[in-house]
Amino acid sequence: MPPARVLVADDDVLTRRLLRLAVDAEAALELVGEAADGTEALALAHTLAPDVVVLDISMPGLDGLAVAARVRPALPDCAIVMFSSGDSEAQALAAGADCYVEKAAGPHAAARAAAAAWLSRRDPGASRSPASS
Repeated sequence: MPPARVLVADDDVLTRRLLRLAVDAEAALELVGEAADGTEALALAHTLAPDVVVLDISMPGLDGLAVAARVRPALPDCAIVMFSSGDSEAQALAAGADCYVEKAAGPHAAARAAAAAWLSRRDPGASRSPASS
């Protein structure tokens, strides 16, 4: 099975770099794009049609919640992982995210959640709690 194509979006360049390294370390994932703000993330999602989008909530332009709410109907098979700080899990899930990963858990946790969320979308019988892996 080919790796899941992943788009990461975070306004912090260091976080994007760490996410890139974490995605590259997961054999089931392939990084296809990076965005520094929500507007760029939405445009790249439409252009690249990734299998997974990893989003920060707090970004300039559109925030991650707005991006997720727009990506979900446009790319219904795309897994959405919210990778952010704070108590925003309920908002993230309501916006269409498959799961929420606290930034404190680290970028590798986000990459593992991305792989699990993608597998869960491909096999609806799989576990729906990818962040707990």
